[in-house]
Amino acid sequence: MSDALMIATDSSPQPQAVAESPGVAAYFIVLNIAPGAQAEEAVRSFFGNAAGLRRSVGQRLLGRELSLVVGIGSDAWDRLFGAPRPAALHPFKELNGEKHRAPSTPGDLLLHIRARTEDMCFELATQIMLALGNSVEPVDEVHGFRYFDARSMVGFVDGTENPEGAEAIDATVIGNEDPGFEGGSYVIVQKYLHDMQAWNKLSTEEQERVIGRSKHDDIEMADDVKPANSHIALNVVEDEDGNELAILRSNMPFASPSRGEFGTYFIAYASDPGVTELMLTNMFIGRPPGNYDRLLDFSSAVTGTLFFVPSQALLEELAAGNPFQTGDTETASSAVDASALASASASAPASAKSSGTLSIGSLKGQPQLDSLLTPSRNT
Repeated sequence: MSDALMIATDSSPQPQAVAESPGVAAYFIVLNIAPGAQAEEAVRSFFGNAAGLRRSVGQRLLGRELSLVVGIGSDAWDRLFGAPRPAALHPFKELNGEKHRAPSTPGDLLLHIRARTEDMCFELATQIMLALGNSVEPVDEVHGFRYFDARSMVGFVDGTENPEGAEAIDATVIGNEDPGFEGGSYVIVQKYLHDMQAWNKLSTEEQERVIGRSKHDDIEMADDVKPANSHIALNVVEDEDGNELAILRSNMPFASPSRGEFGTYFIAYASDPGVTELMLTNMFIGRPPGNYDRLLDFSSAVTGTLFFVPSQALLEELAAGNPFQTGDTETASSAVDASALASASASAPASAKSSGTLSIGSLKGQPQLDSLLTPSRNT
Protein backbone atom coordinates (compact mmCIF):
# COMPACT_ATOMS: atom_id res chain seq x y z
CA MET A 1 0.00 0.00 0.00
CA SER A 2 1.29 3.45 -0.88
CA ASP A 3 2.05 6.10 1.76
CA ALA A 4 -0.79 8.21 0.34
CA LEU A 5 -3.33 5.45 0.92
CA MET A 6 -2.01 4.83 4.44
CA ILE A 7 -2.50 8.52 5.22
CA ALA A 8 -6.05 8.40 3.91
CA THR A 9 -7.09 5.44 6.04
CA ASP A 10 -6.25 7.31 9.24
CA SER A 11 -9.36 9.52 9.03
CA SER A 12 -11.63 8.39 6.20
CA PRO A 13 -12.67 5.34 4.19
CA GLN A 14 -9.86 3.98 2.06
CA PRO A 15 -9.97 5.55 -1.40
CA GLN A 16 -9.38 3.65 -4.57
CA ALA A 17 -5.87 4.01 -6.04
CA VAL A 18 -6.39 7.61 -7.13
CA ALA A 19 -3.08 8.84 -5.67
CA GLU A 20 -0.89 6.11 -7.13
CA SER A 21 1.93 7.06 -9.52
CA PRO A 22 0.99 7.17 -13.22
CA GLY A 23 2.88 3.91 -13.72
CA VAL A 24 4.90 2.77 -16.71
CA ALA A 25 1.90 1.45 -18.63
CA ALA A 26 -1.78 2.38 -18.36
CA TYR A 27 -5.10 1.39 -19.92
CA PHE A 28 -7.91 3.93 -20.04
CA ILE A 29 -11.22 2.25 -20.88
CA VAL A 30 -14.57 4.06 -21.12
CA LEU A 31 -17.72 1.95 -21.37
CA ASN A 32 -21.46 2.42 -21.65
CA ILE A 33 -23.91 0.11 -19.90
CA ALA A 34 -25.98 -1.95 -22.33
CA PRO A 35 -29.79 -1.70 -22.24
CA GLY A 36 -31.78 -3.81 -19.82
CA ALA A 37 -32.03 -4.73 -16.16
CA GLN A 38 -29.75 -7.75 -16.63
CA ALA A 39 -26.90 -5.49 -17.76
CA GLU A 40 -27.44 -3.21 -14.78
CA GLU A 41 -27.28 -6.15 -12.39
CA ALA A 42 -24.08 -7.45 -14.00
CA VAL A 43 -22.40 -4.04 -13.63
CA ARG A 44 -23.40 -3.76 -9.98
CA SER A 45 -22.05 -7.25 -9.40
CA PHE A 46 -18.74 -6.23 -11.00
CA PHE A 47 -18.42 -3.36 -8.52
CA GLY A 48 -18.41 -5.91 -5.73
CA ASN A 49 -15.77 -8.07 -7.43
CA ALA A 50 -13.46 -5.40 -8.90
CA ALA A 51 -10.98 -5.35 -6.00
CA GLY A 52 -10.82 -9.14 -5.99
CA LEU A 53 -10.06 -9.27 -9.70
CA ARG A 54 -7.21 -6.80 -9.23
CA ARG A 55 -5.79 -8.83 -6.35
CA SER A 56 -6.01 -12.08 -8.30
CA VAL A 57 -4.12 -10.69 -11.29
CA GLY A 58 -1.69 -8.68 -9.16
CA GLN A 59 -0.62 -11.73 -7.13
CA ARG A 60 0.57 -13.52 -10.24
CA LEU A 61 3.61 -11.25 -10.58
CA LEU A 62 4.35 -9.35 -7.41
CA GLY A 63 6.17 -6.06 -7.70
CA ARG A 64 4.41 -4.99 -10.89
CA GLU A 65 2.37 -2.41 -8.93
CA LEU A 66 -0.95 -3.22 -10.60
CA SER A 67 -3.75 -0.84 -9.65
CA LEU A 68 -7.35 -0.26 -10.70
CA VAL A 69 -9.69 2.71 -10.39
CA VAL A 70 -13.38 2.35 -11.28
CA GLY A 71 -15.37 5.51 -12.02
CA ILE A 72 -19.13 5.94 -12.49
CA GLY A 73 -20.67 8.57 -14.79
CA SER A 74 -23.58 10.83 -13.89
CA ASP A 75 -26.19 9.11 -16.08
CA ALA A 76 -25.01 5.67 -14.96
CA TRP A 77 -25.33 6.61 -11.28
CA ASP A 78 -28.91 7.76 -11.82
CA ARG A 79 -29.73 4.59 -13.72
CA LEU A 80 -28.11 2.17 -11.28
CA PHE A 81 -28.65 3.86 -7.93
CA GLY A 82 -30.82 6.99 -8.08
CA ALA A 83 -30.79 9.34 -5.10
CA PRO A 84 -28.97 10.13 -2.97
CA ARG A 85 -25.98 10.74 -5.18
CA PRO A 86 -22.53 12.40 -4.91
CA ALA A 87 -23.05 16.15 -4.55
CA ALA A 88 -20.74 17.28 -7.37
CA LEU A 89 -21.47 14.52 -9.90
CA HIS A 90 -22.73 15.89 -13.23
CA PRO A 91 -22.05 15.38 -16.94
CA PHE A 92 -18.86 16.96 -18.24
CA LYS A 93 -19.64 20.50 -19.37
CA GLU A 94 -18.69 21.33 -22.93
CA LEU A 95 -16.48 24.39 -23.43
CA ASN A 96 -16.64 26.49 -26.57
CA GLY A 97 -13.95 29.14 -26.83
CA GLU A 98 -13.37 31.62 -29.61
CA LYS A 99 -11.06 29.12 -31.34
CA HIS A 100 -11.02 25.80 -29.46
CA ARG A 101 -13.64 23.39 -28.14
CA ALA A 102 -13.68 20.83 -25.33
CA PRO A 103 -16.47 18.39 -26.21
CA SER A 104 -18.64 16.45 -23.78
CA THR A 105 -18.78 12.77 -24.76
CA PRO A 106 -20.64 9.73 -23.37
CA GLY A 107 -19.31 7.39 -20.72
CA ASP A 108 -20.99 5.35 -17.98
CA LEU A 109 -17.91 3.61 -16.57
CA LEU A 110 -14.19 4.37 -16.43
CA LEU A 111 -11.51 1.75 -15.89
CA HIS A 112 -8.09 3.25 -15.13
CA ILE A 113 -5.54 0.43 -14.96
CA ARG A 114 -1.86 1.07 -14.13
CA ALA A 115 1.19 -1.15 -13.74
CA ARG A 116 4.91 -1.33 -14.30
CA THR A 117 4.41 -3.58 -17.34
CA GLU A 118 1.71 -3.64 -20.01
CA ASP A 119 1.05 -7.38 -19.68
CA MET A 120 -0.47 -6.75 -16.25
CA CYS A 121 -2.75 -4.04 -17.63
CA PHE A 122 -3.76 -6.34 -20.47
CA GLU A 123 -4.56 -9.27 -18.21
CA LEU A 124 -6.64 -7.27 -15.76
CA ALA A 125 -8.54 -5.53 -18.57
CA THR A 126 -9.23 -8.91 -20.16
CA GLN A 127 -10.51 -10.43 -16.92
CA ILE A 128 -12.73 -7.41 -16.26
CA MET A 129 -14.26 -7.56 -19.74
CA LEU A 130 -14.90 -11.29 -19.32
CA ALA A 131 -16.68 -10.53 -16.06
CA LEU A 132 -18.77 -7.75 -17.58
CA GLY A 133 -19.55 -9.64 -20.79
CA ASN A 134 -22.38 -8.21 -22.87
CA SER A 135 -23.49 -5.89 -20.08
CA VAL A 136 -21.29 -3.09 -21.44
CA GLU A 137 -20.48 -1.50 -24.78
CA PRO A 138 -17.07 0.01 -25.63
CA VAL A 139 -16.82 3.79 -26.04
CA ASP A 140 -13.07 4.38 -26.03
CA GLU A 141 -9.88 2.54 -25.11
CA VAL A 142 -6.41 4.07 -24.98
CA HIS A 143 -3.13 2.36 -24.04
CA GLY A 144 -0.64 4.79 -22.55
CA PHE A 145 3.06 4.39 -21.88
CA ARG A 146 5.76 6.16 -19.90
CA TYR A 147 7.87 8.17 -22.35
CA PHE A 148 11.47 8.36 -21.11
CA ASP A 149 11.55 10.48 -17.91
CA ALA A 150 7.77 11.00 -17.78
CA ARG A 151 7.74 13.18 -20.90
CA SER A 152 4.50 14.08 -22.63
CA MET A 153 4.17 13.49 -26.36
CA VAL A 154 5.24 17.09 -26.99
CA GLY A 155 8.53 16.42 -25.21
CA PHE A 156 8.07 18.16 -21.85
CA VAL A 157 7.97 16.50 -18.43
CA ASP A 158 4.34 16.01 -17.37
CA GLY A 159 2.96 16.13 -13.83
CA THR A 160 5.81 18.13 -12.27
CA GLU A 161 3.44 20.12 -10.04
CA ASN A 162 1.44 17.13 -8.80
CA PRO A 163 0.84 17.20 -5.02
CA GLU A 164 2.40 14.40 -2.99
CA GLY A 165 1.63 12.50 0.21
CA ALA A 166 -0.94 14.17 2.47
CA GLU A 167 -1.32 17.04 0.01
CA ALA A 168 -2.29 14.58 -2.73
CA ILE A 169 -4.97 13.07 -0.50
CA ASP A 170 -6.30 16.51 0.45
CA ALA A 171 -6.50 17.48 -3.23
CA THR A 172 -8.17 14.28 -4.42
CA VAL A 173 -10.23 12.66 -1.65
CA ILE A 174 -13.68 13.81 -0.53
CA GLY A 175 -13.96 14.56 3.17
CA ASN A 176 -16.92 15.18 5.45
CA GLU A 177 -18.24 17.92 3.16
CA ASP A 178 -20.31 15.21 1.43
CA PRO A 179 -21.49 12.75 4.13
CA GLY A 180 -21.72 9.17 2.93
CA PHE A 181 -19.33 9.74 0.05
CA GLU A 182 -16.16 10.33 2.09
CA GLY A 183 -13.10 8.65 0.64
CA GLY A 184 -14.39 9.12 -2.89
CA SER A 185 -13.03 11.34 -5.63
CA TYR A 186 -13.91 12.82 -9.00
CA VAL A 187 -12.02 12.31 -12.23
CA ILE A 188 -12.19 14.11 -15.56
CA VAL A 189 -10.74 12.45 -18.66
CA GLN A 190 -9.98 13.93 -22.07
CA LYS A 191 -8.19 12.48 -25.07
CA TYR A 192 -6.02 15.00 -26.89
CA LEU A 193 -4.56 14.53 -30.37
CA HIS A 194 -1.44 16.52 -31.27
CA ASP A 195 -0.37 18.05 -34.56
CA MET A 196 3.22 16.95 -34.21
CA GLN A 197 4.30 18.28 -37.60
CA ALA A 198 3.24 21.80 -36.65
CA TRP A 199 4.64 21.45 -33.13
CA ASN A 200 8.03 20.24 -34.33
CA LYS A 201 8.36 23.23 -36.64
CA LEU A 202 8.65 25.45 -33.58
CA SER A 203 12.08 26.12 -32.15
CA THR A 204 12.80 24.76 -28.68
CA GLU A 205 12.71 28.31 -27.33
CA GLU A 206 9.24 28.89 -28.79
CA GLN A 207 7.97 25.56 -27.48
CA GLU A 208 9.18 26.59 -24.03
CA ARG A 209 7.17 29.80 -24.30
CA VAL A 210 4.06 27.78 -25.18
CA ILE A 211 4.49 25.54 -22.14
CA GLY A 212 6.04 28.03 -19.69
CA ARG A 213 8.85 25.69 -18.67
CA SER A 214 12.30 24.71 -19.97
CA LYS A 215 12.30 21.57 -22.08
CA HIS A 216 15.61 20.00 -21.09
CA ASP A 217 15.76 20.53 -17.33
CA ASP A 218 12.04 21.10 -16.55
CA ILE A 219 12.42 24.47 -14.81
CA GLU A 220 9.42 26.78 -14.72
CA MET A 221 9.89 30.26 -16.18
CA ALA A 222 9.86 33.22 -13.84
CA ASP A 223 6.50 34.99 -13.71
CA ASP A 224 7.89 38.14 -15.32
CA VAL A 225 8.96 36.27 -18.46
CA LYS A 226 6.34 33.50 -18.61
CA PRO A 227 3.72 34.31 -21.27
CA ALA A 228 0.21 34.87 -19.91
CA ASN A 229 -1.15 32.39 -22.45
CA SER A 230 1.35 29.66 -21.61
CA HIS A 231 0.01 26.29 -20.52
CA ILE A 232 1.41 26.56 -17.00
CA ALA A 233 0.25 30.13 -16.39
CA LEU A 234 -3.37 29.29 -17.19
CA ASN A 235 -3.40 26.18 -15.01
CA VAL A 236 -2.74 28.11 -11.79
CA VAL A 237 -5.98 28.46 -9.82
CA GLU A 238 -6.07 30.24 -6.47
CA ASP A 239 -8.71 30.81 -3.81
CA GLU A 240 -9.61 34.24 -2.49
CA ASP A 241 -6.71 34.09 0.00
CA GLY A 242 -4.14 33.38 -2.69
CA ASN A 243 -3.78 29.69 -1.86
CA GLU A 244 -3.12 27.59 -4.96
CA LEU A 245 -5.66 24.79 -5.50
CA ALA A 246 -4.36 21.46 -6.75
CA ILE A 247 -5.47 18.44 -8.74
CA LEU A 248 -3.62 15.18 -9.35
CA ARG A 249 -2.85 14.38 -12.98
CA SER A 250 -2.02 10.86 -14.16
CA ASN A 251 -1.60 11.75 -17.82
CA MET A 252 -0.02 9.34 -20.28
CA PRO A 253 1.14 9.70 -23.88
CA PHE A 254 -0.14 7.30 -26.53
CA ALA A 255 0.64 6.88 -30.21
CA SER A 256 0.09 4.90 -33.41
CA PRO A 257 3.00 6.07 -35.57
CA SER A 258 1.86 4.19 -38.69
CA ARG A 259 -1.43 6.13 -38.60
CA GLY A 260 0.21 9.41 -37.66
CA GLU A 261 -1.72 9.53 -34.37
CA PHE A 262 0.06 11.07 -31.40
CA GLY A 263 -1.70 12.14 -28.24
CA THR A 264 -1.99 12.66 -24.52
CA TYR A 265 -4.64 11.09 -22.32
CA PHE A 266 -5.50 13.71 -19.74
CA ILE A 267 -6.83 12.30 -16.49
CA ALA A 268 -7.21 14.49 -13.41
CA TYR A 269 -8.40 13.45 -9.95
CA ALA A 270 -9.83 16.01 -7.53
CA SER A 271 -11.96 16.10 -4.41
CA ASP A 272 -13.99 18.76 -6.20
CA PRO A 273 -14.24 18.66 -10.01
CA GLY A 274 -14.79 22.42 -10.07
CA VAL A 275 -11.04 22.97 -9.68
CA THR A 276 -10.29 20.94 -12.82
CA GLU A 277 -13.20 22.54 -14.67
CA LEU A 278 -11.89 26.02 -13.89
CA MET A 279 -8.43 25.10 -15.18
CA LEU A 280 -10.02 23.84 -18.39
CA THR A 281 -12.08 27.02 -18.64
CA ASN A 282 -8.88 29.05 -18.41
CA MET A 283 -7.40 26.92 -21.17
CA PHE A 284 -10.30 26.91 -23.64
CA ILE A 285 -12.15 30.16 -22.88
CA GLY A 286 -9.15 32.09 -21.62
CA ARG A 287 -8.16 34.20 -18.63
CA PRO A 288 -9.29 36.81 -19.43
CA PRO A 289 -11.65 35.44 -22.13
CA GLY A 290 -9.75 35.24 -25.41
CA ASN A 291 -6.38 34.62 -23.73
CA TYR A 292 -6.59 30.86 -24.29
CA ASP A 293 -3.89 28.23 -23.77
CA ARG A 294 -1.58 28.41 -26.77
CA LEU A 295 -0.87 24.67 -26.51
CA LEU A 296 -4.37 24.13 -27.90
CA ASP A 297 -3.16 25.46 -31.26
CA PHE A 298 -1.32 22.13 -31.51
CA SER A 299 -3.59 19.87 -29.41
CA SER A 300 -7.27 19.04 -29.97
CA ALA A 301 -9.55 17.55 -27.33
CA VAL A 302 -11.72 14.82 -28.85
CA THR A 303 -13.37 13.41 -25.70
CA GLY A 304 -14.47 14.73 -22.32
CA THR A 305 -16.21 12.86 -19.48
CA LEU A 306 -16.57 13.25 -15.70
CA PHE A 307 -16.86 10.33 -13.26
CA PHE A 308 -17.35 9.80 -9.55
CA VAL A 309 -14.84 7.40 -7.98
CA PRO A 310 -16.33 5.74 -4.87
CA SER A 311 -14.18 4.75 -1.92
CA GLN A 312 -13.10 1.12 -1.96
CA ALA A 313 -15.71 0.18 0.63
CA LEU A 314 -18.53 2.04 -1.11
CA LEU A 315 -17.65 0.48 -4.47
CA GLU A 316 -18.11 -2.96 -2.94
CA GLU A 317 -21.35 -1.95 -1.19
CA LEU A 318 -22.80 -0.71 -4.48
CA ALA A 319 -23.03 -4.32 -5.64
CA ALA A 320 -26.24 -4.52 -3.56
CA GLY A 321 -27.59 -1.15 -4.70
CA ASN A 322 -27.50 2.32 -3.17
CA PRO A 323 -26.66 1.81 0.53
CA PHE A 324 -28.01 5.28 1.39
CA GLN A 325 -31.57 4.60 0.26
CA THR A 326 -33.21 4.29 3.67
CA GLY A 327 -36.42 5.36 5.33
CA ASP A 328 -34.72 8.55 6.48
CA THR A 329 -36.61 10.88 4.15
CA GLU A 330 -34.93 14.00 5.48
CA THR A 331 -31.43 12.68 4.80
CA ALA A 332 -32.36 11.48 1.32
CA SER A 333 -34.08 14.79 0.54
CA SER A 334 -31.00 16.74 1.58
CA ALA A 335 -28.83 14.60 -0.69
CA VAL A 336 -31.22 15.11 -3.60
CA ASP A 337 -31.23 18.88 -3.02
CA ALA A 338 -27.41 18.90 -3.01
CA SER A 339 -27.39 16.87 -6.20
CA ALA A 340 -29.79 19.24 -7.93
CA LEU A 341 -27.66 22.21 -6.94
CA ALA A 342 -24.53 20.52 -8.30
CA SER A 343 -26.22 19.70 -11.59
CA ALA A 344 -27.59 23.22 -12.00
CA SER A 345 -24.20 24.92 -11.87
CA ALA A 346 -20.51 24.18 -12.09
CA SER A 347 -19.06 22.58 -8.99
CA ALA A 348 -17.24 25.13 -6.82
CA PRO A 349 -13.56 24.43 -6.06
CA ALA A 350 -12.86 23.67 -2.44
CA SER A 351 -10.11 25.22 -0.34
CA ALA A 352 -8.90 23.50 2.81
CA LYS A 353 -11.43 20.88 3.92
CA SER A 354 -12.19 22.74 7.12
CA SER A 355 -13.23 25.97 5.40
CA GLY A 356 -16.02 24.50 3.25
CA THR A 357 -16.74 25.15 -0.39
CA LEU A 358 -15.98 28.39 -2.16
CA SER A 359 -18.21 29.95 -4.77
CA ILE A 360 -16.56 30.26 -8.17
CA GLY A 361 -16.78 34.03 -7.99
CA SER A 362 -14.62 34.07 -4.87
CA LEU A 363 -11.61 32.62 -6.63
CA LYS A 364 -8.84 35.14 -7.03
CA GLY A 365 -8.78 36.63 -10.52
CA GLN A 366 -11.24 34.07 -11.93
CA PRO A 367 -14.26 34.73 -14.14
CA GLN A 368 -17.67 33.34 -13.19
CA LEU A 369 -17.54 29.77 -14.49
CA ASP A 370 -21.25 29.28 -15.21
CA SER A 371 -21.30 32.16 -17.69
CA LEU A 372 -18.49 30.56 -19.67
CA LEU A 373 -19.75 26.99 -19.86
CA THR A 374 -22.23 25.84 -22.48
CA PRO A 375 -24.80 23.18 -21.58
CA SER A 376 -23.40 19.67 -21.74
CA ARG A 377 -24.06 17.80 -24.95
CA ASN A 378 -23.27 14.14 -25.38
CA THR A 379 -21.81 13.59 -28.84
